[in-house]
Amino acid sequence: MYYVNREGIERRLRCIPDIAEAAGAVSGEWTGSLLEGLAQERCLHLALEIVTDVGSFLIDGFMMRDASSYEDIVEVIAGEGVVPADRAETLRRLVALRKPLVQDYDNWPRREPHRLTAELPDLLLAFEADVNAFLKRELDPWETPR
Repeated sequence: MYYVNREGIERRLRCIPDIAEAAGAVSGEWTGSLLEGLAQERCLHLALEIVTDVGSFLIDGFMMRDASSYEDIVEVIAGEGVVPADRAETLRRLVALRKPLVQDYDNWPRREPHRLTAELPDLLLAFEADVNAFLKRELDPWETPR
């Protein structure tokens, strides 16, 4: 085990409640407005960045095998027991949206609801719980009382 950037992980995880709330509001009240579409894009983008950032911190800190892609980050953390297999499948679908959201944004159908937006609140809150449980399981035995 190398240095685990807990501060970086915690900073990103602290964003989850706001993103989950916004995604729930957008998906629950969808009318297809431009503002909703842009809010949806931002929620999806931030959600996938949180997953890949936190995954990268875990991979680096626990000397897990190197990931070769965004989808592979999810594969590695699932293989190491950070997230269960069923959640990993949904997380893979989420991170696969990075290219469409970041590079092909001019073709993104922003007036249409994306099916993952409605899943984001539960998905992100479960991801946060999974990461915290993994950190507790792996680090608590080694940390000294303060």
